[in-house]
Amino acid sequence: MKKFLLLLPIFSLLFISCEGPMGPPGRDGQVTVGEMFEVNASFNSSNDYQEFFKIPSQIDVFESDVMAAYILVGEFEGKDIWEPIPQTLFFEDGTLLYGFNYTLADVSFFLDGTVDLDYLDPSFTQNIIFRVAVLPANQVQGLNLNNMENVLNAIGNKEIIKLH
Repeated sequence: MKKFLLLLPIFSLLFISCEGPMGPPGRDGQVTVGEMFEVNASFNSSNDYQEFFKIPSQIDVFESDVMAAYILVGEFEGKDIWEPIPQTLFFEDGTLLYGFNYTLADVSFFLDGTVDLDYLDPSFTQNIIFRVAVLPANQVQGLNLNNMENVLNAIGNKEIIKLH
C-alpha cells in the first residue's frame, strides 16, 4: 500500500500534464508614454472667463494619469517661455489667476482673481496659448512638473498636437 501511495503522485503528473495545440498569440505589450497638446483660449464675460477643450481622440487618458498645464508667457532669443498653471499675476488693484481643471474627456482653462476681469488688457484675455501634458502616473515620480522642458524630455519630445 505504501508503494502505491508513493507512485500515485508520479502517475497523476503523467495523466494531468498539459498537451495540445498552442493557444493564439497574445497582444504585444505597449509602453505608455505621455502626450502633449496645445490650445488657444480667449476669455470674456460671455464665456464666463472659462474655455473648455476636448482632449484629442488620439490621446488615451486613464484615471491614474496626471495632467499638467502651462501658459506661454513670452519669448527669449527665439525660444518660447512657458510657466506652469496655476499662474498668479499681481497688479496694483488686485490679482489675476490663470487656472485649469480637467476630466478624462476635457480640460478647462479659466481666469479668476480680485481684479475686474472686464477691464483687463486684451493681452491677458485674448489668444492665450496653453499646453497640456497627459502623463502616466508611473512616469511623474521624481519629475519636476514645473519645468515643461523636463516634461517634454520625459515624453520623448513627441510632436505636440495643436488644436488651434
